[in-house]
Amino acid sequence: SSVRLYQKDKEIPNEILHKILEMAGKAPSAWNLQHWRFIVVTSQEQKEKLFPIAYNQKHVLDASAVVIVLGDTEADKVAAEVFEKAPEEARNILLKNINSAYSQGRAIGEREALKNASLGATQLMLAAKAAGVDSCPMTGFDHAAIVPALGIPERFIPVMMITLGYADGPAKPTDRFDIDRLVMHEKYEEKY
Repeated sequence: SSVRLYQKDKEIPNEILHKILEMAGKAPSAWNLQHWRFIVVTSQEQKEKLFPIAYNQKHVLDASAVVIVLGDTEADKVAAEVFEKAPEEARNILLKNINSAYSQGRAIGEREALKNASLGATQLMLAAKAAGVDSCPMTGFDHAAIVPALGIPERFIPVMMITLGYADGPAKPTDRFDIDRLVMHEKYEEKY
């Protein structure tokens, strides 16, 4: 469950936060281009700067850390480094395919950034839960305002904001569709 009420004075130890981020960085990604970058905000001053950008959602102030997940729209630029140790023939094919895909323009880069950085964000939340840390993913924030506020270069797009901390009481469960409504077998079928 997403947690919006945090114990205000309980900080996540640095080594645990580092481990969560390390695990998040091991998420799968298309061509292993690792499209995510994480801006970790722990100072109250920076959280107060984020508060209005997050439409005054209080858990941004109360969380131990706020992670802004960025997506790399030009992830093709790291391809040569990623495949540096691959056999030459395989490397050449991979680099050709990546360059061909990304040469189609920024829309492709943005689409890949959103999809793949979301995998990193999901893995971050799972890693946090495994470490006993609660989280809340947020897409409801001013995406245009956060760019200058945190000095984000044009290459990267803000994908998600994730609050991290220790829940102040049990999270309120939210209703979910029955799994039978969501799962189809072999082909699409209209359910409801």
